[in-house]
Amino acid sequence: MLEDSFGREVTGVRVSLTDRCNFDCVYCHNEGLGDTRGPMEPGDDEMGTDDVVRFLEVAREFDVGKVKFTGGEPMLREDLEEIIRRTPDGMETSLTTNGTFLPGRAEELRKAGLSRVNVSQDALDPKAFAEVTKSGAYDKVLEGVEAALDAGLDPVKLNMVVFEATAGYVPKMVEHVAENDGLQLQLIEYMPELTGNPEWAIDIQRVHDWLEEQADEIEIREMHGRKRYWVGGGMVEIVDPVENPSFCSNCHRVRVTHEGFLKGCLNRNDDLRPMGEMTKPEIRSAFRETVANRVPYYGEYMVRNDDGEWEINDRYIDDQYIDA
Repeated sequence: MLEDSFGREVTGVRVSLTDRCNFDCVYCHNEGLGDTRGPMEPGDDEMGTDDVVRFLEVAREFDVGKVKFTGGEPMLREDLEEIIRRTPDGMETSLTTNGTFLPGRAEELRKAGLSRVNVSQDALDPKAFAEVTKSGAYDKVLEGVEAALDAGLDPVKLNMVVFEATAGYVPKMVEHVAENDGLQLQLIEYMPELTGNPEWAIDIQRVHDWLEEQADEIEIREMHGRKRYWVGGGMVEIVDPVENPSFCSNCHRVRVTHEGFLKGCLNRNDDLRPMGEMTKPEIRSAFRETVANRVPYYGEYMVRNDDGEWEINDRYIDDQYIDA
């Protein structure tokens, strides 16, 4: 298993299969690259089925045990079942989706080898949902969650981005997962450094404090050092990376863009490495370089100045790649 110079082993990869999406979410950051808003024709720049599988085979050589497929909306790829079916043995597969294509496909995805899904659901109110996603597919998303549960893809983790427009719906969502077996809730801190609109951000500590008051039990995840709150039998977790060195020090993932570039950090685009023509020797070399040059974003790449503000560490300014 490879590890970077900060002792962080790479145990998982996130592979973007497309930058296309059938939603127009106001907070979308497209995994840190570009913009998914607006209708987009199928692109010729996406990795093919064989390219994705070839990368996963190399990652497995380095004992990577998990892959999460993302987008855009990864279920826009008609070859998704084949990719999952051909994922190397011993590698757990998961998927982040808006859920609209799960009805009719969830069962086949499970049969192909999919272990679980994260479904984006930012509100339990159709009007509020439409305002955030610019989509009228609220009922379809609920149907998709049920389809995933029926197919045995449980627990289904609901992803909710917490910002000004959605914070008021957190209590209702917590209640929702407590009342429905097979559901968990992942509250994701809004990241203005990727999406803009810093005025939309809220103090995520207030959400932590509220959950601590409501929780019947609190546990700490060993791998990430993150808290899990059990409220009324439902599990709630907060993903809070913004200005959080502890979060970055526990990052164990490498990302792959839909074009076939490796990147060591979601927040950065100056560390992209192409995998050549996707031959296994080229993938191995790029993967080793990416891992060797990973650094925690907050606390290393970004450091606090004398005024307590975050700024790029001088040692990384104007460097396209970081020397190992």
